[in-house]
Amino acid sequence: MPEHLRERAQGVATRMSSKTPKVRLIGAFAVLATMALAASCRGFFVKPTLSSISVGPASPSIQTGSSNNTVQMFVVGTFNDGSTGNPPVSWSISPTTTATISPSGLVTSVATGTATVTASATQNPSITGTQTVTVTVGCIQTISVQPTSGTISNGGNTSVTLTAMANTCNGAVDVTSVAKWNSSNTTIATVSAGVVSPTGTAGADGTITITASSGGITSNPATITVSGY
Repeated sequence: MPEHLRERAQGVATRMSSKTPKVRLIGAFAVLATMALAASCRGFFVKPTLSSISVGPASPSIQTGSSNNTVQMFVVGTFNDGSTGNPPVSWSISPTTTATISPSGLVTSVATGTATVTASATQNPSITGTQTVTVTVGCIQTISVQPTSGTISNGGNTSVTLTAMANTCNGAVDVTSVAKWNSSNTTIATVSAGVVSPTGTAGADGTITITASSGGITSNPATITVSGY
């Protein structure tokens, strides 16, 4: 190779060699920048935290005996980003003389009455949710509400007390305290555990019907007249 070409080739090689560390340094900075960007992006996807728990199903009712005597409870959790899910929980129930609950949330009846189911978040036990379970008698054939009529007036009777008796395979059982009571018009009067009370709202007069239900059986209606409001 002529001398002048050899000198030119050596010069090019020298310049390329001097640029190699710079190329490597630029590459290293690029890798670091990529890692920083990735870490920054991950910061926008922080795992949401649990805010509250609701327990279902709503107001479940089961029976004593060997049929219709269980209900499976479940939870719905709400997280701080507004999303919902099914967080792991531990279950408890009180009193256990009315019903028991398994680690998976299956409630089994023991005796008539009401019991409160509590779900506590596994990761944060301070976050809880509750639901009331009603246990009524099993093998109900009919339910009779007495008396079948009554009156409430402003300045007169302030309430009417009804009783619900269930006719079961094992005889008559008072289910007044555990039956689900219903008023046909809650703007006039409401009912709780058999006690019918007027709302007292001006002009809220009229005739309503009250029924009690348990174990899928609904009673005869009781007619209540409200006047003077």
